[in-house]
Amino acid sequence: MQAVKIYTTAICPYCVRAKQLLKAKGVLQLEEIRIDSDSDQRLKMMELTGRRTVPQIFIGQTHVGGCDDLMALDAQGALLPLLNAA
Repeated sequence: MQAVKIYTTAICPYCVRAKQLLKAKGVLQLEEIRIDSDSDQRLKMMELTGRRTVPQIFIGQTHVGGCDDLMALDAQGALLPLLNAA
């Protein structure tokens, strides 16, 4: 299974929803990066994604986007293949 990295904050309901979906799809380990407690990580996230909102989700080297993007990927049947890509 691909490594999953998610940029989050402590009180973000979309972050919780995204993590729940990933867990339901079999993701056992998430690299969670809290940007509310680390401004350097916030800047890094913005440089990598061009976005300011959380969550920002990476599966392997692929930037999926936010929670809505993750949900859309799942609805299209493309989330599991991405997670299971070698």
